[in-house]
Amino acid sequence: MNAPYDGDRGQAGGNPPGQVPPPHQPAPEPYQDPYVQDAYAPDPFQAQDLSSQDPVAEVLYDRSAHPPPPPGTYPEPQPLYQQPPSSEYAPDPRVWAQTPPPEPEGPSRHLPYGDAAGTTQFTGVDDLVTHAGDKEPEPDAFAHLFRDQQASGRPDPAPEPAPAAPAPPKKPAGRASGLLKSSAVMAAGTLVSRLTGFVRSLVITAALGAALLGDTFTVAYTLPTMIYILTVGGGLNSVFVPQLVRAMKDDEDGGEAYANRLLTLVMVALGAIVAIAVFAAPLLIQLMSDTIAGDPAANSVAVSFARYCLPTIFFMGIHVVMGQILNARGRFGAMMWTPVLNNIVMITTFGLFIWVYGTSAESQMGVQTIPPEGVRLLGVGTLLGLVVQALAMIPYLRETGFRFRPRFDWKGHGLGKTVKLAKWTVLFVLANQAGVLVVTQLATAAGQASGKQGAGFIAYTNAQLIWGMPQAIITVSVMAALLPRISRAAHDDDPGAVRDDISQGLRNSAVAIVPVSFAFLALGVPMSTLLFASTGQEAARGMGFILMAFGLGLIPYSVQYVVLRGFYAYEDTRTPFYNTVIVAAVNAGASALCYALLPAQWAVVGMGASYGFAYAVGVGVAWRRLKKRLGGDLDGSHVMRTYARLSMASVPAAVAGGAAAFGVMTGLGSGAGGSLVALAAGGAVLMGVFLVAAKRMHIEELNAMVGMVRGRLGR
Repeated sequence: MNAPYDGDRGQAGGNPPGQVPPPHQPAPEPYQDPYVQDAYAPDPFQAQDLSSQDPVAEVLYDRSAHPPPPPGTYPEPQPLYQQPPSSEYAPDPRVWAQTPPPEPEGPSRHLPYGDAAGTTQFTGVDDLVTHAGDKEPEPDAFAHLFRDQQASGRPDPAPEPAPAAPAPPKKPAGRASGLLKSSAVMAAGTLVSRLTGFVRSLVITAALGAALLGDTFTVAYTLPTMIYILTVGGGLNSVFVPQLVRAMKDDEDGGEAYANRLLTLVMVALGAIVAIAVFAAPLLIQLMSDTIAGDPAANSVAVSFARYCLPTIFFMGIHVVMGQILNARGRFGAMMWTPVLNNIVMITTFGLFIWVYGTSAESQMGVQTIPPEGVRLLGVGTLLGLVVQALAMIPYLRETGFRFRPRFDWKGHGLGKTVKLAKWTVLFVLANQAGVLVVTQLATAAGQASGKQGAGFIAYTNAQLIWGMPQAIITVSVMAALLPRISRAAHDDDPGAVRDDISQGLRNSAVAIVPVSFAFLALGVPMSTLLFASTGQEAARGMGFILMAFGLGLIPYSVQYVVLRGFYAYEDTRTPFYNTVIVAAVNAGASALCYALLPAQWAVVGMGASYGFAYAVGVGVAWRRLKKRLGGDLDGSHVMRTYARLSMASVPAAVAGGAAAFGVMTGLGSGAGGSLVALAAGGAVLMGVFLVAAKRMHIEELNAMVGMVRGRLGR
């Protein structure tokens, strides 16, 4: 009887271990299955240790024909997974990530699957970020099974020719490049708009002067903007963009019906507001300035101007709604470029006025001597400018596929929620405009009491217009592109993304905002005497002092604008309201103190400084609240470090630039020619010192901006 098979020894019963069967007992042939005979040829386990053999090999191979060696004749396997020995050399601190030493061939303890370091691609963080948007083809996870089942030495069949693949679509740009592109388009449009706005202000001041007549037109021209912001504008500017983004994302029609309802509602509301405002124009003028309302001639001119300007409320609101619809659809340029048309129309209108009546210095025209035809010309031209600005948005909307169809089914489509959110925003702008109203009353009174040009409300608004240009070009453009992205991150409950975008907006805008604010402090007088030379040196110098007082307040003003966008992204309009109440109260209180304590000539200068001080207080309150809203992290150390370094680089630059400008004006005078040379020399010195100091401080945001500019210029 045959002995049973002993699996441990690999042979029949009585044969000693390690011996092969005798010759008269031929070894049985291995099993030849035509389907699996080449599946394991060559044997991948012959060169490995025996402990790594799998159960499949035990079934497919006859151990009696291939007995294993006796125990103890092969070395014990070494563990493959263990930490590599520490290097005998200390790491080089100058190298961030050193190249690893080459790995031995075959299975190793560092790379247990035998990867060769010379042919292995080590991917770092930079590679992952650079190729994050690349779409790599999915690897075939079962390709090795097909290769293993082919006989050794047998050539692989030639693959069938694949049909020609269509050309891959153009890869979309990344988030950063898309943001920079959108910001660049808006910054260019805002820059042209602000430059033409400067020309408009220069022409208005040259035509009407910087005394009571200029204050009268400025109050009437400012009144529609205040009413628009108080009624509809605050909600449109901040609340409706997130709502439009959500409607585009959630509604089946991409938010078109919601946009049509919103536009129809705004048109009806603004039409009613315009009718009431035109009827109540005398009361509104008295509310704006008791000084102008108390002078019969000035009051008559102001009411006439106001009734021509107040209908612009309607077209102002239509322009903003169309622009917000375009912004929600990713088209940011039209809203920034169309105001240029308004400025061109107004420049032409006031140019015609100067051509007919001459400049203010030549005609000595005042509120008693301005003809009714002149008032009519200026009023019609002002209204026509806003009409052209609003109608110019229609081609851009049609290009995106939007077609306006009036819809009055407002109930039950989300507009109620939007109006509820806008309630706090209206209170927000109400508090803000309350502070503006106090300043308007005090500035017109101080200008009339001083008896000098350049010390009243028109001087305040002209200086504020120059001061706000960097804010509108840089901060507003950056945040207009970031706001839809912040809204999506807030909608997805991703506070980390909201924090990162707000930090990016603050640091990117600070690169230009901080040095420009110090430039206003150092070069405010030559800047104003150059721009407003046609009004006389006294008026121009007074506006220069007001601009210097505004200067440093640009930093908290810009920060406040960015921080409040975080609350609007979370549909929180209540917190910005309370914050603005604080800002308006501080601004009004400080302005009243300046009016009461300072001489009338310097009262408006103190009001300019009070404006920045109020926003500095508001920033402290808003920052703490937003930090708490985002879980206690607002990237404060990174942001503060950037602002501190930029300020440290700007201080010596402002001192050197201001000294150079003062020296030039002392030698050449404060006329237009001397102011131009002083501004050029002081600006060059200020910019040079700032760049040198900033480079030594290694400000990364400035280095990135300089590198981007050099790349654009091809240098």
